[in-house]
Amino acid sequence: MNQHSSTADPVDGPGPAPSRAAAPSAHGATRWWRDAVIYQVYPRSFADGNGDGMGDLAGARARLPHLAALGVDAVWLSPFYASPQADAGYDVADYRTVDPVFGTLDDAGALIAEAHRLGLRVLVDVVPNHSSDRHAWFRAALAGDPAARARYHFRPGKGPDGQLPPNDWESVFGGPAWTRESPDGEWYLHLFAPEQPDFDWDNPAVRDEFRSVLRFWLDLGVDGFRIDVAHGLVKAPGLPDTGRTGQVELLGSAPLPFFDQDGVHDIYRSWRRVLDEYPGERIGVAEAWTPDARRTALYVRGDELHQAFNFHYLNAGWDAGELRAVVDESLGSLGAVGAPSTWVLSNHDVVRHRTRLGGGSGRARAATLLMLALPGSAYLYQGEELGLPEVTELPDAARQDPSFFRDNGQDGLRDGCRVPLPWEESGPSYGFGPGGSWLPQPAGWGALSVAAQTGDPHSTLELYRTALRLRRERPELGDGEPLEWLHAPDGVLAFRRGSFVCTANTAAEPRELDAAPGEVLLAGGPAEGAGAVGGAVLPGDTTVWWARG
Repeated sequence: MNQHSSTADPVDGPGPAPSRAAAPSAHGATRWWRDAVIYQVYPRSFADGNGDGMGDLAGARARLPHLAALGVDAVWLSPFYASPQADAGYDVADYRTVDPVFGTLDDAGALIAEAHRLGLRVLVDVVPNHSSDRHAWFRAALAGDPAARARYHFRPGKGPDGQLPPNDWESVFGGPAWTRESPDGEWYLHLFAPEQPDFDWDNPAVRDEFRSVLRFWLDLGVDGFRIDVAHGLVKAPGLPDTGRTGQVELLGSAPLPFFDQDGVHDIYRSWRRVLDEYPGERIGVAEAWTPDARRTALYVRGDELHQAFNFHYLNAGWDAGELRAVVDESLGSLGAVGAPSTWVLSNHDVVRHRTRLGGGSGRARAATLLMLALPGSAYLYQGEELGLPEVTELPDAARQDPSFFRDNGQDGLRDGCRVPLPWEESGPSYGFGPGGSWLPQPAGWGALSVAAQTGDPHSTLELYRTALRLRRERPELGDGEPLEWLHAPDGVLAFRRGSFVCTANTAAEPRELDAAPGEVLLAGGPAEGAGAVGGAVLPGDTTVWWARG
């Protein structure tokens, strides 16, 4: 169990001293990542520094003080590499170059340095499952270079003249997962868009290249990597049919021959050795959709990665029984391998939780306080600290998510959670940048802006700031004391962690506790009768933090 001291311990290397105080382990390390609050920046929608309507690294750098004041420990940046932008930068043409739309490599270095100066660590996305079809390797493959072709999955088709795909796999974005390179040629695999051909990770050249890419960014000073589609790199031998009909969705958890194959773990053991070459506790975080928490835990064994996203928690409904089951399974499975659990409610691929959970801002605030009270590390998605809802009325002409254009795509559509942030109460883009914004912002967006909410004690922004301050100050939270469930009325989750108690009412109606657990530290809404002797009434959709005497 990681206890916290009153001062931060120094960290060797280019990383900053940890912004959350953490006692060193037996090896002298802080293990900062075990309870870090990590904030995801989606660069194109965070802040625009040059007025072209697209967010960029210069804009993100200028807004880093907001994150430091918010109280997070690290920032994770979605891809900003050279890319044709067929899938918002997740189609990478050059893993060692910044796309001009986001700036330059010097801009990336300056952002990392400024984040470190402010006490923030920096994680960057790495996209190892697939490249862009404009990547030099794939262009050489299409030109007939056998060595380049062997780095991707090229296969002859089935049926007369090979006119049918090699198997029945479907793209996450809809339609077949195969595209024929020419009318009489072979087919290549792409689990996502046709512009995103999958690498063949059985090829040693692919493995060598990505270890080199990791070292390139580690040498530039990044503190770790979020690994896109970490579960997808290895495909089952022979690429067998799934036998399924209908689109396979990204956010599913069914066993599939192209996801969560055991061979991925050799890759991450080799990556862990690279990370351990560098001082300052550089980390790897898996985006791994798996059938259950036990499978997720395999990615974070002691010689593999440090964290894995907890998508089982993200997919849970606002229901006390369902949430408790996911929390127990997560803590049990991850604890069995000595890894921390992670908790997340929103990201760039899912409907924002204020909208997804229903119940408006009150329920979203309650869900946030519950998440931040759980043992382990938490991830925040840009704008959730403002209580932003999903933008559900974007005109079709404005949409850019490739899933929208393929076979009716995914039902959720991802543009609605990617609308640029409002920083100011007025202006052509509510302070996003000097010009407009690449996706239209709703009317009234300024009322949810950072400027409008700062200093308002009832705002969602100030709730986040207070919650993160308390989470940092109280040693029971984060990776502190274990969780002990307490008796609670139907619909209420109640647990103790040392002298800290959390009660979350997931019901729409008020629930009365047998006794007030202590002094109120923070409430997502009014806690009626919290100071009364003998009991406390929890309004519906409300979480309260308490300090026991």
